Amino acid sequence: MKKGIFALFLFIFVTLTACSSESNEAAATPSENKDGKTEVIFWHAMSGDLETVLKEIVDEFNQSHPSIEVKPIFQGTYEEALTKFNTVAGTKDAPTIMQTFEVGTKYMIDSGKIQPVQKFIDEENYDTSQWEKNIVNYYTVDGKIYSMPFNSSTPVLIYNKDAFKDAGLDPEKPPMTYSELKEAAKKLTKKQGGQTTQYGFSILNYGWFFEEMLAVQGGLYVNNENGRNGNATKAVFNGEEGLRVFRLIRDMYKEGTFYNVGQNWDDMRAAFQSKKIAMYLDSSAGVKTIIDNAPFEVGVSYLPVPDHVERQGVIIGGASLWMAKDISEQQQKAAWEFMKYLATPEVQAKWHVKTGYFAINPAAYDEEIVKAEWEKYPQLKVTVEQLKQTKPIPATQGALITVFPESRQKVVKAMESLYQGVDPEEALDRAAEETNRALETANKK
Repeated sequence: MKKGIFALFLFIFVTLTACSSESNEAAATPSENKDGKTEVIFWHAMSGDLETVLKEIVDEFNQSHPSIEVKPIFQGTYEEALTKFNTVAGTKDAPTIMQTFEVGTKYMIDSGKIQPVQKFIDEENYDTSQWEKNIVNYYTVDGKIYSMPFNSSTPVLIYNKDAFKDAGLDPEKPPMTYSELKEAAKKLTKKQGGQTTQYGFSILNYGWFFEEMLAVQGGLYVNNENGRNGNATKAVFNGEEGLRVFRLIRDMYKEGTFYNVGQNWDDMRAAFQSKKIAMYLDSSAGVKTIIDNAPFEVGVSYLPVPDHVERQGVIIGGASLWMAKDISEQQQKAAWEFMKYLATPEVQAKWHVKTGYFAINPAAYDEEIVKAEWEKYPQLKVTVEQLKQTKPIPATQGALITVFPESRQKVVKAMESLYQGVDPEEALDRAAEETNRALETANKK
């Protein structure tokens, strides 16, 4: 993570050379365009095929709402987009709607530059019970929904069913506990001429997966109920739950059944598709692409949990949509109309089928296009079931801290140090101490 990103979450303004001329021009437009339509400038971080689908949905909205024109503008990665937002928030150049990843939630709330969607929910008595509660919980703070969930995902275990059969394992019974995971990984690991040709398991060196493996046990990331009962002042992820995760990685790496895949998502997926690894953790949003590209049958299952630990569920990942505060009421209402449109079952069904992200409105799963897709990809239903079975507790709601990206990087360094033989407790304690220093600085602001 770039230093500028750390500074952003410590509330230090980052000076950028310039946003693209296209972005500045679009953001500086008045409330109404020359056609008399209310303009909604929508900054997002969806690239590639995701951007194509998003533009299709926006076009359909604009056609069905002749008095409003939503303009989607790509702003780079989540980190890059948020850095740009920081430079224009509260000015005439600010977007009407801003897409921000889940760990930016605390920063967006504390910025004072956003209008909680709860305002419009209350004014219209809008029924939020139609939204998936385990998604909405993340973006609800002190009983108030601050942003509208949009592209949501969770981690899942993905495995090679053919490799399971070859190893004498039941492809319909993936490992659900750490001991089962270790045992399966041993059987799946193959060697030839002193070289390992197939590893049993891998986890990307990415903080999100650690956070999820912590939460599924009911473990908190920071104190004060994950920062949801007052500002977090101390990291607690180095407790027993976190140590179980680090010890699992350490043990499997020492046994030679764990492959250090690095930090690149594409490298991880390529390793699985080339049969370098037989099991790994991935985002639920990536399931469909993996199935389409793998030269073998792909299985999808829940996150494994430590033996004798009750499964609590997963934290929602992805991003949500935030409404700017310092814009006209007319623009805010237009933005809210767009958000409501996005939440309809029909739109969510299309979004789920074409991207793999969850439908924030579960009624979408009853749409025919979803039923047909699940018939073709039954693995998608597994991801939805894992989310539905999640228990609404602070651990699965996710942590609220302004320095989350910086803390994630500290955890990544700690994960990587395990491969150099650093003791799990020492590695995790160091990451916690560094997070504590960042929290202390942030809380002084």
